[in-house]
Amino acid sequence: MDYKFIVIEGNIGAGKTSLSHKIAEEYNAKLILEQFANNPFLPKFYEDPEKYSFPLEMSFLADRYNQLKRELGERDLFKSFTIADYYFMKSLIFSKQTLKDDEYNLYRQFFHIIYNSLVKPDLYVYLHSNVDKLLTNIKSRGREYEQEISVDYLQKIQDSYFEFFKQQQELSFLIIDTNNIDFVNNTTDYAKVSKAIFDCDCKKGINRIIL
Repeated sequence: MDYKFIVIEGNIGAGKTSLSHKIAEEYNAKLILEQFANNPFLPKFYEDPEKYSFPLEMSFLADRYNQLKRELGERDLFKSFTIADYYFMKSLIFSKQTLKDDEYNLYRQFFHIIYNSLVKPDLYVYLHSNVDKLLTNIKSRGREYEQEISVDYLQKIQDSYFEFFKQQQELSFLIIDTNNIDFVNNTTDYAKVSKAIFDCDCKKGINRIIL
């Protein structure tokens, strides 16, 4: 395995944080988790998206950049590699769905100014689940501010991810279909996901696997 930096991504409720925790523990990897719980704009955004979408996305942009720049710049000699449950591109994907056109155009300018200064992942893993399963996962974990998320919103986010993958040729993407497994609660299913990631001879562009 030649990976130094792996990203685990997915739609809301896909299990990316749970998987990142498991892999970090199994492989003694440095773990980077998105810090969103204390974002004061997030609950307000779900209540009034039109009013709070721009400050929410700008705060996420700043937080993600500062965290990744700091964490990826600090090498841990006692860890085998680094794994994160998000990547900076997430900012562009979500903001496209939440911002008005003029706001998004301004936001993109800020994004691209700082994107090139960040380390790129060796492998970008995307956990794919259909939106009905995502909605079930969201409701079961019980975060109050997420309970009003709609199927339509989840579908738009999912579509934006796949549109992004098609446009990127310099990164290696591994899309894992997890609709038929439960890697969070089933150790056998987790082993399948782990094997898919670390046994993958992934090329540049999109690589797919169904588990």
